[in-house]
Amino acid sequence: MKDKFVGIAKVGEKGQIVIPKEARDMFDINSGDSIIVLCDKEKGIALLKADAIEDLSDKVFPKGDNKQ
Repeated sequence: MKDKFVGIAKVGEKGQIVIPKEARDMFDINSGDSIIVLCDKEKGIALLKADAIEDLSDKVFPKGDNKQ
């Protein structure tokens, strides 16, 4: 598998885009997965699989650590 991909996605009438198959395969994105949309007016838009944030939150808030 290549580690880089460039593709084009058209925006539909409802604002929806289709992530190209090559990109979905590269990042193991499947039907029903959640995607986080990060936006910066100057830098653009980034898409991130939600489980990447879940991994980060597990490091910040380890399971079994119920201290309050």
